[in-house]
Amino acid sequence: MVRILEAKDMRRVLARRAAKLEDAEEVVRPILEAVRKRGDNGLVEYARKFDNLERKSVRVPVRELVAAADRLTPAFRSAVEVAANNVRRFAERQLPRDWTSNFGSGMKLGQVVRPLDTVGAYIPAGRYPLPSTLIMTAVPAQVAGVKNICVACPKPVTEVYGTAHLLGIDQVFQMGGAQAIAAFAYGTKTVPRADRIVGPGNIYVAAAKKLLAGAVGIDFVAGPTEILIIAAEGNPKYLAADMLAQAEHDTDASAILLTTSRRLASQVAGEIEKQLRTLPTAPVARKAIDKNSAIIIVRSLDEAVALSDSFAPEHLSIHDESLLPKIHHAGSIFVGPYSTEAAGDYASGPNHVLPTSGVSRLRGGLSAADYVKVISVQQLDARALARIAPAITTLARAEGLEAHARSVEVRLSPRTASAVSNRNATVRERTMPRVPHA
Repeated sequence: MVRILEAKDMRRVLARRAAKLEDAEEVVRPILEAVRKRGDNGLVEYARKFDNLERKSVRVPVRELVAAADRLTPAFRSAVEVAANNVRRFAERQLPRDWTSNFGSGMKLGQVVRPLDTVGAYIPAGRYPLPSTLIMTAVPAQVAGVKNICVACPKPVTEVYGTAHLLGIDQVFQMGGAQAIAAFAYGTKTVPRADRIVGPGNIYVAAAKKLLAGAVGIDFVAGPTEILIIAAEGNPKYLAADMLAQAEHDTDASAILLTTSRRLASQVAGEIEKQLRTLPTAPVARKAIDKNSAIIIVRSLDEAVALSDSFAPEHLSIHDESLLPKIHHAGSIFVGPYSTEAAGDYASGPNHVLPTSGVSRLRGGLSAADYVKVISVQQLDARALARIAPAITTLARAEGLEAHARSVEVRLSPRTASAVSNRNATVRERTMPRVPHA
């Protein structure tokens, strides 16, 4: 049964168990090296071993994607359309924009936004194949204008392959684990080298992404999924259902409720037990609830917010909208009793690829902005350069970079260059330390 604890006992619950990435890294290192050195041969070897690959290549023929789409039910097709449309509309609002502005006489500054060339999306297919993750990773890339969207999935899942075809994606590869991450990071004859790899995975995927970050861009290193709920009141059935929805993901998942009400805590605990009796995923959810989850009694909602910010949860559910301005750290926030986390997992629009393990202190979830580069642009005329020349040349010479200073002065008229030089000399004289007389 879920534990009901006092706030003073919460530290052992909120203290995440460190993922044993070091052990996983030792497992994946030879796999990464084999793919780096042997390309497709190394990739296919591990795909046969771990992904049950039977064909000669990891590339999935387009005809298989078409056939999978033909097997999809009308209801599933409609669900993909609704979800993809909402994710697309939200992603369009997230994109940074080109802009140019006049920053003074003769100086025009701005930025241009350019998409990445190639993105690798990792779609898990272990206990639960996730076509929704394909929507979440591919649609924002399409919005950003990425030309080559490549998908890795370790199993030939009809819903994943069919969704890829519905989204217009034909670069799908049957590969998983560290070998998929290595293929995207290094590129092979079959698999394009990606600029960024996105999407969640198991501990071996996380370890591979961590080791290869720098050789390739990544979204983040993901750990076990988590939800934190803050509620002083509410429907116990709703709260229990939200905790179980997170707990069923994985035995390492965690679901935490912070509440000021002992009565509500008792009701939610009882409701969890009741719902577990009919939940098909109860064997997984039960372990997550018993091992990693808790209901914690807090003295005030302000204390709950402080605890939440210290935890920096992946998913944060708050039933009181007035708390929103006080929240600083969360991957995604769900406000009100009807904003169930499952809505964000599938169809409301915001992305469900979210930072775990406290990484939401640094960033939010995956967005269309992760698929583009923001490049600054500057355009100066002679007047603008002359106006800031004293600052440039003074700083350049203070750093000992004479050629930098001369690259400015060579563009100035002799009269202007002389004035700048004299001004620099004056500045140097004023800033030189005075030596006292003997």
